[in-house]
Amino acid sequence: MRLKLYVGLALALLFVGAAYSAHAQTVPAARGPKAFSPLAIGAGFSGYNPDDGHTHLLGGTLWIDYTLPVVPHILRGIGIEAEARDLNYGRSATAEPDLREDVASGGVIYSWPHYHKFHPYGKFLMGFGNTDEEDKREGLKFHDSRTVTSFGGGLEYRAFKSIWVRGDYEYQSWPDFFKHSTPTPPAGRLNPQGFTAGAMYHF
Repeated sequence: MRLKLYVGLALALLFVGAAYSAHAQTVPAARGPKAFSPLAIGAGFSGYNPDDGHTHLLGGTLWIDYTLPVVPHILRGIGIEAEARDLNYGRSATAEPDLREDVASGGVIYSWPHYHKFHPYGKFLMGFGNTDEEDKREGLKFHDSRTVTSFGGGLEYRAFKSIWVRGDYEYQSWPDFFKHSTPTPPAGRLNPQGFTAGAMYHF
């Protein structure tokens, strides 16, 4: 189920990007070495604090970026991003054995394209998150889902021609998370955060 969600998200973004390119009537004839390629696909390794009473979780992240090619000069570098992350490994010793968090989201990314090899960027995403956990004391398994908002940023570096490496930080907000998991639910909020290191290919 999660895999289908991730694949569907990626295909949807590719479709939007292709449609936008088809309707754009005025694309610069020459982009120059400092310009973005419109479409980039990347993968990375993530380490996160799940903010659920445990130290860390590890996992993989996939993302697709599409930089809008025809925009006013002041907005040059703005685009859309789709991202999917599955944190299911590297649990700390105190974590439940089946603790897992995964998120699929999309939103706006802005990268400063004014440097030849370095592109700092910021992003704001909204999506859907799932978490699974087992309470050993009560023998109960919990599954919870939330609409998740995220913001973050990082730095991309051109390593070789169309290959860029990325260091990314992200902070998430899962609202009202604890309301369905305790007998007397307080108003709670889950705030996972962490880092991703990876590489991407600009087409």
